Amino acid sequence: MRHHLRHFIHRHEPKGALHAHLKSGIGAVIGMVSVGALAVATGIPLLIAPFGATAVLIFGQPKSPLAQPANVIGGYLLAAMIGALAVFFFPGLWWVAAIAVGLAIAGMLALRITHPPAGAVPLVAFGSHLGGLTLFAVVLLGGILLVAIAVVHHLVPPRHQYPLRAE
Repeated sequence: MRHHLRHFIHRHEPKGALHAHLKSGIGAVIGMVSVGALAVATGIPLLIAPFGATAVLIFGQPKSPLAQPANVIGGYLLAAMIGALAVFFFPGLWWVAAIAVGLAIAGMLALRITHPPAGAVPLVAFGSHLGGLTLFAVVLLGGILLVAIAVVHHLVPPRHQYPLRAE
């Protein structure tokens, strides 16, 4: 039994340097302050959750395919479009939010722009008071803002290549 549990608790991430971890945390704070102000200004505090998960990826795992700008921005835009359309055509039907999340995931996978935090955007769409275009604009601006901060952040030593270079 203990042998089988080992697979669940083994850590696959390599060890890193403390100063690099602190740098990632500082980048996340700067990014979250920026998008947090955006979320408060628009009255959509629920956006903090998916943007916070994005911060984990772009500041903590910048080499992950899921953290690349096309994935962040494209995933958010697709999920916002699906969420906004779902709310427009089926307002108040909670179970449609679940379908919208599934459609967003399938669409991101098909387009190769998978960004896991974007999967929460259809839920935010159902939980917010803003119309589709406003949600779309806020999600776009937030994604661009986080990516821009990450690009500058990863130029500071210890440097990380972000975004990854196209081959």
